[in-house]
Amino acid sequence: MSNDRDRHDGDGDHELRVSKIRDGTVIDHVRGGQALNVLAILGIDGSEGEELSIGVNVPSDRLARKDIVKVEDRELSQDEVDVLSLIAPDATINIVRDYDVVEKHRVERPDVVEGVLSCPNPGCITTGNEPVTSRFTVLEDGVRCSYCETIVRDEIASLIDT
Repeated sequence: MSNDRDRHDGDGDHELRVSKIRDGTVIDHVRGGQALNVLAILGIDGSEGEELSIGVNVPSDRLARKDIVKVEDRELSQDEVDVLSLIAPDATINIVRDYDVVEKHRVERPDVVEGVLSCPNPGCITTGNEPVTSRFTVLEDGVRCSYCETIVRDEIASLIDT
């Protein structure tokens, strides 16, 4: 998205225009309706005065509908990108410096995530008072707790420890 335009030529010509950011991160090709979950993962709620641009359910040739999140003055860590990949496996991360995209890459799902999700099983050792860090194996269509084997396919975003 180096020119900040996404064209969709279907039943007419649609053009999305969102202002460029000087420095920061553009998270593009997020599945439609997931932008607010992306912000939750990043711990952004607007209370710190972050400058954001968000497009929700905008036309996309690749996904039919997509969300876009632009965060001024912030570059994502690899851990943040790994967690984002769980809810936005098709996303591209664009690093912007002085209005130019200097890095662009698609997210890659890790094999394992540790300490970023809470197990929904109340009987799991990670949900008690034990000093055990959660660990999930990333599956094609979800995640599996490495301790109790609980598989989660839906609502993964609700399990993210923010």
